[in-house]
Amino acid sequence: MDIGERARPAAEQAVPDDIDSDRIRSARRDLDTFGLRAMMRALDPVLRDGAKHTADEIATRLEFAPRHHWLLRAWLRELSTHGCLDYDPDRGYRTRRAVPSPARSDLFEVCADLGYSREFATFLRSADEHLTELAQDRVRVQELLFPDGDMFTAEAAYRDNVISRYLNLAAREVVAEIVARLESDRSPVRILELGAGVGGTTSDVAAGLAGLSVDYHFTDLSTFFLAAARERFAEHPWMRYGIVDMNADLDQQPRYDVVLAANVLHNAHHVGKTLRQLYDLLNPGGAVVFIEACRAHCQLLTSMHFLMSPRPGQAHPGLSDVRAGTDRIFLEESEWLDQLTAAGLTPMLMLPDADHPLYLLDQRIFAAVRDAAA
Repeated sequence: MDIGERARPAAEQAVPDDIDSDRIRSARRDLDTFGLRAMMRALDPVLRDGAKHTADEIATRLEFAPRHHWLLRAWLRELSTHGCLDYDPDRGYRTRRAVPSPARSDLFEVCADLGYSREFATFLRSADEHLTELAQDRVRVQELLFPDGDMFTAEAAYRDNVISRYLNLAAREVVAEIVARLESDRSPVRILELGAGVGGTTSDVAAGLAGLSVDYHFTDLSTFFLAAARERFAEHPWMRYGIVDMNADLDQQPRYDVVLAANVLHNAHHVGKTLRQLYDLLNPGGAVVFIEACRAHCQLLTSMHFLMSPRPGQAHPGLSDVRAGTDRIFLEESEWLDQLTAAGLTPMLMLPDADHPLYLLDQRIFAAVRDAAA
């Protein structure tokens, strides 16, 4: 069964005719450079003396909120990897050289070459400008991403850019294909969307379900998103809404035929356990379809990743799974495929392909099925 037969051509509708792999590759380097420069500016009040300082000392002097210490460690690793810091395991970090200048001096130009909107570029610039305050929890990244409760900036991050359009169109076709295949022996086909948020993926997937018999459960952790979704998707009587925490509630859910998760599974406390719970949640022949980033970009480490810091008293994702000991939030492609297989699911699709220009943006859609006889 090739459940990607319709997904590939559908996703290509999002790809500009003049897409240029070299331009994307260069812009990706520049985007990382902007992130590295923001990190170095934030750390400069401690590192400017030329002495070596441990991560704990830097955190204390810069008044990092404890829940963001993992991000500080990630910054220090990235700056060391890029040759900007020297690291001594016993004595800590000191400045080695300045972060080089990007080829493009304008972050808006960088984002445009990557297919990101001006709204998203504005958010990234604002996060860099408030980076120390974000690290100290004096400013919350949600204030920048949802200014005055407006979802426009978040829409730009999760939907209104070329890679999101590509992945969301692929998700639309994959889910529609699976539903069309299953509805002959079960009706309605039951769909659970986890962490649906602003509904960036939901919009495309719902559009692909016209004329199909479905029961669609739109879920999130926040009533803010549920209220907005009720209004936005009011035309779909087959869509219902509820709070579901994938780290606490999966074993209390009824069976589903499709589980959809866009940019959410990396928040699992233990990815392997969560995927095994999704396997148990699926009816035989069902599928899990999800979108994930597979690499942490430096610019996102100074912006979107603040969303991933646990609230006080909560566990950090990945402490005891394949990410243990790394402070990583994202899994690599091969790790996702291995974890799916270990959970009993059969991977059937991963896009974009390695030779595609959008592969350079490090976001993927995965689809895996539970065997019909299982």
